[in-house]
Amino acid sequence: MSEIDGWLARYEANHRDLRNPVVYWAAAPMIVLGTVGLLWYLPAPARFAEISPLLNWGSAFLMATAIYYFIISLSLAIGMLPFLLGIAAIHVWLVQSAYPQLGVSVGLLTAGTVGLWLGRRGPGIAAAVLQDFQLMMIGPVWLLSVLYKRFRVPF
Repeated sequence: MSEIDGWLARYEANHRDLRNPVVYWAAAPMIVLGTVGLLWYLPAPARFAEISPLLNWGSAFLMATAIYYFIISLSLAIGMLPFLLGIAAIHVWLVQSAYPQLGVSVGLLTAGTVGLWLGRRGPGIAAAVLQDFQLMMIGPVWLLSVLYKRFRVPF
């Protein structure tokens, strides 16, 4: 079993009994967007700005995530690039807008957490939501893998 198959199997085992999959499908990306926003908001070392004005903890996290995706699956990584670039674009826009980046990120994280909670059923919801946070960057890949399976795209 490849590494990506192991991650996806672990994630899928944790998501067999979703009460509301549509809510879950919306909540998982919100968690990622909110978490990256919080990382983006953190003060970055001055050396980061010397390298690029866009380099910060959030963009570094997205770059590391993209590299890891390419290590575990080329086709899933290519499919995830628009998602990762979209997250970066949203935060670049948010920093330049009148909206408070911290407030928006906390709001997305809160809404995503509530969505994860509402998307679940049965006992052990709190533990399952905590595991979702542990596997938060596998969640969007798992969602993409479901689409890939449906359209028979190999990964």
